[in-house]
Amino acid sequence: MSTSTGFTRYAPLGNAVATSQPAGPRSLMEVIRGLEGASTEMVERNKTIFFPGDPAERVYLIRRGAVRLSRVYESGEEITVALLRENSLFGVLSLLTGQRSDRFYHAVAFTRVEMVTAPATSVRNAIEADTAVGLRLLQGLSSRILQTETMIETLTHRDMSSRLVSFLLVLCRDFGVPDELGITIDLRLSHQAIAEAIGSTRVTITRLLGDLRQSGLVQIDRKKITVLDPIALAKRFS
Repeated sequence: MSTSTGFTRYAPLGNAVATSQPAGPRSLMEVIRGLEGASTEMVERNKTIFFPGDPAERVYLIRRGAVRLSRVYESGEEITVALLRENSLFGVLSLLTGQRSDRFYHAVAFTRVEMVTAPATSVRNAIEADTAVGLRLLQGLSSRILQTETMIETLTHRDMSSRLVSFLLVLCRDFGVPDELGITIDLRLSHQAIAEAIGSTRVTITRLLGDLRQSGLVQIDRKKITVLDPIALAKRFS
């Protein structure tokens, strides 16, 4: 096991590339875990998984937690392109190019994250050996693309109130847990984390969340946000 600040990698999970005689339909998690060189990694909240420019050598699948993917532009502005949940696949650039490439996303643990990762070479070998593996990966990648499109739609709102509401509704869909009050977002979200995710400031987010709370649309308890009536929230800012 190797460790660095906020980052832990456990011993490999498997040492054989997937064969062309699978025992039956396997989940994407089972596929990645079974690859040669696969390992489990733990990353603490707010720690970087990879920076733009890092070599694209591994593929990642989230087992627990949430990961924020963002692009950093020449102006220094950093824009969120996806907030990934459990069973989301990312870090697939090397699979698309078929050669050594550099990352152009910044990947950060939005919460404490447990991931299963595998070398890109092992993934490519598994796809060549078993077309079912390629199909599983394609399904995982398609889900990632939809998450990215949703986040881009959220950030197209110029009005920050609408952008925040859209973001909260996305979180309800991807991380929401229904309860007696409404839908509780199963993430501990600081005002600063929300601001960074949607390109705002902490002061603005604090004010807007205060307005939503006074309007009876949300409730906040120890950094957990409950949307009391998602339909009313969406209608108010539609």
